[in-house]
Amino acid sequence: MRWTTLVLALHACNANALLRFSCSQLVTERLDPLVNPGVPESPHLHQVIGGNAFNVSMDPANNLSQIATCTTCTFSEDFSNYWTAVLYFRARNGTFKRVLQKGNAGFETANGGGMTVYYSPQAKGKVTAFKQGFWMLIGDAQARTPAQVAQFRQITYTCLQNANTRSGDVPNEALSSRCWDGVSLDSADHTSHVPYPSSGTFENNGPCPATHPVQIPQLFFETVWDTTKFSDKSLWPEDGSQPFVWSQGDPTGVASHGDYVFGWKGDSLQKAMDANCNINCPQLKTQTIAQGNKCVKSQYIEEEIDAWLPSPPGGMQVTAA
Repeated sequence: MRWTTLVLALHACNANALLRFSCSQLVTERLDPLVNPGVPESPHLHQVIGGNAFNVSMDPANNLSQIATCTTCTFSEDFSNYWTAVLYFRARNGTFKRVLQKGNAGFETANGGGMTVYYSPQAKGKVTAFKQGFWMLIGDAQARTPAQVAQFRQITYTCLQNANTRSGDVPNEALSSRCWDGVSLDSADHTSHVPYPSSGTFENNGPCPATHPVQIPQLFFETVWDTTKFSDKSLWPEDGSQPFVWSQGDPTGVASHGDYVFGWKGDSLQKAMDANCNINCPQLKTQTIAQGNKCVKSQYIEEEIDAWLPSPPGGMQVTAA
């Protein structure tokens, strides 16, 4: 195995028209304004991309595109924020080292590896873009068994032999939610306001439930983790078990999760959905990856995340159950 990629789907990509773009890394720190608003040190480490309005507290009433002064994304009208957990290697001696990322195919120069973001507009009927103040997440950071995350229809890992050769998809399931009631910008669990189709999947245009009839874009993002620095098997556990652990202390892999806060400028995303853009989108303004790389943010509270550590940042304990 050369390196691995984690694919996190908040909403799914259909096989046809979609936006695909790079977002460089903005900051890596223990903040989570969605799950832990106002908490200056959330329990576990996240990597964040998008607009530089990301902060310890983010009022949904505020328009991110008017607060942020830059974005790491190549579609330069996207000031949204996207974040996921961070991967660590646990050595035989019990210490932890952060696994760095690689830029995805075509986006190799993205600062810190970043993420690749996809929005799929294709569906039967009109697709309504997310609205200002819209938040959501997928996955459960506390889960440790497949049964606990069965409701999330695609959180996928893929092993890459090179940037374009993929094997070993785990799991290969239907995809995530795409239906909305047209009103609720969030919910108590940050998930139930965007339920799954009442039957079928996104690929076959399964119908939305009557309670949530509005079709919204399918949002999907992926991250490439460079595991080549940890190929020395003398560092691996003596029993040969896999040594990679999520920053929330998950050694099973099932607790992968991702968060999203909408921040597109004006009606730019709606224009892209109406135009059914495919990869390139003349309706949207763009910037180079080099320009996006200049948008960075310092850690809110500085802490060591890259040295060999006795535990993942925050003193997180590894638990398999």
